[in-house]
Amino acid sequence: MSNSYPWAAHLRDIADFPKPGIVFKDITPLLGDGEAFKAAIEAMCAPWRDSRLDAVLGIESRGFILGAAMAHALGCGFVPVRKPGKLPAHVLRQEYALEYGSDCIEVHADALAPGARVLLVDDVLATGGTLLAALSLARQLQADVVGAAVLIELPALGARTRWPEATSLQATLAF
Repeated sequence: MSNSYPWAAHLRDIADFPKPGIVFKDITPLLGDGEAFKAAIEAMCAPWRDSRLDAVLGIESRGFILGAAMAHALGCGFVPVRKPGKLPAHVLRQEYALEYGSDCIEVHADALAPGARVLLVDDVLATGGTLLAALSLARQLQADVVGAAVLIELPALGARTRWPEATSLQATLAF
């Protein structure tokens, strides 16, 4: 963890969660400390301050927390990207592979106007499946995806190589 991010000390690893062999990056201690949480949000927002965003798309579930806080800090809207069956109106759906299985995410089909400038936000970039699925949904909505922001990147899993434009993917910390 970088000394330039003292709030990183509030992150912890949980072995064998949610399945054996997985090391889960737990951000709940960070969320529970007001100053650390504020500093982390500021660090995540910094690269996007001049991007003129219309919305942040936060990916369920921890991307909701980070994304909503970032949308507030950046002065733009927030669009939830949810797991199946959680949104009440007509949705677009995208399946993706996880480090430990597969899943899908959904977004309201009318969540954004065509051409809306958006930032995708999630907590951890592992294999990249979730973030790429969100990118696909944003493109189906005809949004202009400015980039993506994650709190933590696990570079050993190689997700950055699958992201279309490496420069538009900002990870605050790498482990």
